[in-house]
Amino acid sequence: MKLFEMSNIPSLDLNDFLSDDANRKQSFVNAVGKAYQEIGFLSLKGHFLSKNNIDDLYKQIKLFFDLPLDSKSKYEFEGFKGQRGYTSFGKEHAKGKKEGDLKEFWHFGQYLSLHDKKIYNYPDNPYVEEVPDFNKAGENTYKALEKTGLYVLRAIALFLDLDEFHFDQYVVNGNSILRPIHYPPITKEPDNAVRAAAHGDINLITLLMGAHGKGLQVKNNKGEWIDAIAKEDEIVVNVGDMLSRYTNNKLKSTIHRVVNPPKEYWSKSRYSIPFFLHPVGSMKLNVLENCIDNENPKKYDDITAHDFLINRLIDIGVMKKS
Repeated sequence: MKLFEMSNIPSLDLNDFLSDDANRKQSFVNAVGKAYQEIGFLSLKGHFLSKNNIDDLYKQIKLFFDLPLDSKSKYEFEGFKGQRGYTSFGKEHAKGKKEGDLKEFWHFGQYLSLHDKKIYNYPDNPYVEEVPDFNKAGENTYKALEKTGLYVLRAIALFLDLDEFHFDQYVVNGNSILRPIHYPPITKEPDNAVRAAAHGDINLITLLMGAHGKGLQVKNNKGEWIDAIAKEDEIVVNVGDMLSRYTNNKLKSTIHRVVNPPKEYWSKSRYSIPFFLHPVGSMKLNVLENCIDNENPKKYDDITAHDFLINRLIDIGVMKKS
């Protein structure tokens, strides 16, 4: 397996991990570990998203975001704290920022069996009447990215000298979110706001569709902002704060942002679709023992995934302190 550079983030093929060839599989594990130790990002082909999945979801989300605000606002539910449905323009901001990001978005959440609905207290996914195929397109994409993420986590587990299926118990029926985002055309000079300010993701790993053009930037070890651009058949997969914390910062949750385009492109919308792979809320994010030594003492207090998530949602303005 070759590891090569694509705009300074490594590019990998998941088929290497799925191969019956032990050497190919181990090479993938090593490459994932190297990428996540050094920059926290990689681009991935061989994932479980089909071109039909991708094209259909983009078609449906464009139809939804083109609806009048009155129609979209029907799906903005205060009681859901942004976990499901629509969040309007400028509501969310990065930790430590006051200006709202220049975006609106939708949240698809976990799909549970009737039996599992009795176990997990997740809100249902609202059905969008105005765009009949919107929900099915979201569900298909959600399941494909969840499956892809599970295999990436299995590779990470092997790199960390854990059982290959260590993360399965935490992410199956986890509190993951698929977030189609619309960055509308910019109509006036932004007031200290960018499309998405510099931030780290909350979750274990993020799988991102729509990083095929300039906009997404990653901060490297030298403190420089570099473009993260994937090929058409690739998605970008990065480490989130939960996984970084769990590994005592052995794996890096890298600061990234979405910058405003040059003025000549302000009239165009941008669409991006991240899948935030979260564990079940009861997962303990206590630092792994094999990531602690004399040179790397334990850096974080014990906490559950649920409590960590709530703290961060307060930080970014989605929830208020009770």
